[in-house]
Amino acid sequence: MFSSNFITLFWVLAFAMFLCKAKSQSIVETLPGFPGILPFKLETGYVGVGEVDEVQLFYYFIESEGNPKKDPLLLWLTGGPGCSAFSGLVYEIGPLTFNYEDFDGNLPTFLLNPYSWTKVASIIFLDAPVGTGFSYSRTSQGYNITDKLSAAQTYEFLRKWLMNHPKFLSNVLYVSGDSYSGIVVPILVQEIYNGNRAGHVPIINLNGYVLGNPVTDRRGDVNSQIEYSHRLALISDELYESVKESCHGEYVRVDPKNVQCLIDLEAVNECIGKLEPANILEPLCPLISPNSSGMDWNQVSLEEGPMDILLSWPQPHALWCRVSHYVLSYIWANDKTVQNALHIREGTILNWVRCNKTLSYTYDVISTVEYHRNLTKTNYRSLIYSGDHDLNVPYVGTQEWIRTLNMTVSDDWEPWFVEGQVAGYTVKFTKNTFYHMTFATGAGHTAPEYKPKECLAMVERWLANYPL
Repeated sequence: MFSSNFITLFWVLAFAMFLCKAKSQSIVETLPGFPGILPFKLETGYVGVGEVDEVQLFYYFIESEGNPKKDPLLLWLTGGPGCSAFSGLVYEIGPLTFNYEDFDGNLPTFLLNPYSWTKVASIIFLDAPVGTGFSYSRTSQGYNITDKLSAAQTYEFLRKWLMNHPKFLSNVLYVSGDSYSGIVVPILVQEIYNGNRAGHVPIINLNGYVLGNPVTDRRGDVNSQIEYSHRLALISDELYESVKESCHGEYVRVDPKNVQCLIDLEAVNECIGKLEPANILEPLCPLISPNSSGMDWNQVSLEEGPMDILLSWPQPHALWCRVSHYVLSYIWANDKTVQNALHIREGTILNWVRCNKTLSYTYDVISTVEYHRNLTKTNYRSLIYSGDHDLNVPYVGTQEWIRTLNMTVSDDWEPWFVEGQVAGYTVKFTKNTFYHMTFATGAGHTAPEYKPKECLAMVERWLANYPL
């Protein structure tokens, strides 16, 4: 009679043999645009998922610059859906950032980011779902994706990646992401939890999740834009009271016969329509879009913001425009020498875009509040951070769904500081003494783009179980 340890070993080996054919990884020591050898360990590769591995998910993996044997492992999903992990890597939390000041129209160059989250964690930046960044499918059917299928494929990716990198199996894992990842991440965390309980190989050492500026309840997030606008004095008291009464608190699905509601909403739009929704303190800049229909953040079909646009390098402009920085990623990632350095499979991606808005994507999850509610029954930890100047996914909407979880406040609302300055405000919750959630505010959408130093301090303290 076989022992349980032998049976477990058998299945581990069988699973490893199954995934070997999907294994494809390369160490990248140099990158076009960066002088010399990279001062951190970068690996790129593909992992096949789905039926007969028809979906090939591309990733960038950067080992912790601290102690990779002991530091946490983060899986990072950029929002969208359809926004490349490279956006999160180079514009938010990765060790490289573009040298904007010295850009001369040729191949962009890099600077080191002193506030990279790789100072305190190893990070897998994953191009998911399929059709995002350099991820692709070998069949046309493989591009048909949904919220739940995306989470399932990412779970399969993670299991295979860990089996290919067994030295990280013992590291504490946090699933993390921002913007639209607020839909996919809670589903994925639930999948991992269920898989661990069912004995799926490998057992994943999941300790919780991190979400920034998260889309969570798509209608609720949009509806909260009205209250947010009033709190920040973007609309008057009189207009706020009128629109609340006439629209009955519903600003997404409006009865076309409700004339007064439509009039009030038009007045609201007059007040906030010329603001930059990602950060209301920054200028709203003219954009050149490859898709003339554009995106309207007042609609329920939310996407990652700020709007991802294929820009020509901007003409002289009176205002500094953050979105102008995004053009550098298009120029860099579409360069053939770059793709060779990253070991991109030739012919799989015709035109890299920062955020792909042409995905064959079905939004089959409107709200992930119930997933969060289920996860409060676990012993996980979560960090939810919002931008207090983010009109895309206002913090008031995030606070509202957090309240519905009926948790206990363990540390009440208070400021948190970086170098003696207020960086934001935070409150900590518990549920059944096991589950812990930290909520924090600060910056715009998405937070690390605007406050990199503060966000590194926030995540470093949280990962170390220190108060913010």
